[in-house]
Amino acid sequence: MSFIEAIILGLVQGLTEFLPISSSAHLRIVGEFLPSATDPGATFTAITQLGTETAVIIYFWKDITRIIGRWFRHFRAASGIARDDSDVRLGWLIIIGTIPIVLVGYFAQEYIRDALRSLWITAIVLIVFGILLGLADWLGRRSKPLEALTYRDGILIGFAQMLALIPGVSRSGASTSAGLALGYTRPAAARFSFLLAIPAVFGSGLYEFVHSFGEKPGAYGYAETAVATVVAFAVGLGVIAFLMKYISTHSFLPFVIYRLLLGGALIVLLTVGVLQPL
Repeated sequence: MSFIEAIILGLVQGLTEFLPISSSAHLRIVGEFLPSATDPGATFTAITQLGTETAVIIYFWKDITRIIGRWFRHFRAASGIARDDSDVRLGWLIIIGTIPIVLVGYFAQEYIRDALRSLWITAIVLIVFGILLGLADWLGRRSKPLEALTYRDGILIGFAQMLALIPGVSRSGASTSAGLALGYTRPAAARFSFLLAIPAVFGSGLYEFVHSFGEKPGAYGYAETAVATVVAFAVGLGVIAFLMKYISTHSFLPFVIYRLLLGGALIVLLTVGVLQPL
């Protein structure tokens, strides 16, 4: 049964990691309805995210290799690549924008693993950040391409990504909302959100993997976690392709409505005692 549960959780991770609806919240909620009725845990969540981030690397491989190549070459004067080159700037912003989530993630582990995993917090955050996503998508100018990303805006989006340590916020939702609020197009905001997440998610996943040696990575063992990670990768790759095509012509409104409904339903279930907050 644990392998079936792991496959289900891998599907959930792959389906929700890139949509602005919070994968950590869904893993937390779905875990309560599985036969084991348990929170998969922060470690399981972080490790399975390695699968979805691998999907990001494959999908954006050309962008990633171009940014890395130009970032390294710009240090050589003979390369002719200026320091204000858009790819060089993106490289620096991915590095700088990752610092806030790394620092808070490291020093606030106790809260992230325990208090912040309360389903009451998840429910409230789903609603509040759903509203913020809707406002950013509705009021944002949506005129700036990714090439116009400034250091100020990139750093602000990095701070927004930091909020994703709270289950229910959504890493892609927080950083994409910030990008929309700052006037970037939907594809530009989503693309930078995906690229910005790579070092933070891989760092978190590898850290949790190393520190889980000698004990189960949460409610599931290594074999089950590995299965969930592979499933999350396969599903996530398809979801990225869908989302990038979808947002080129559609708004984020369906995801906003979904977040509001899910948050409201969660509050009802907690109120009547069907679910326990921790």
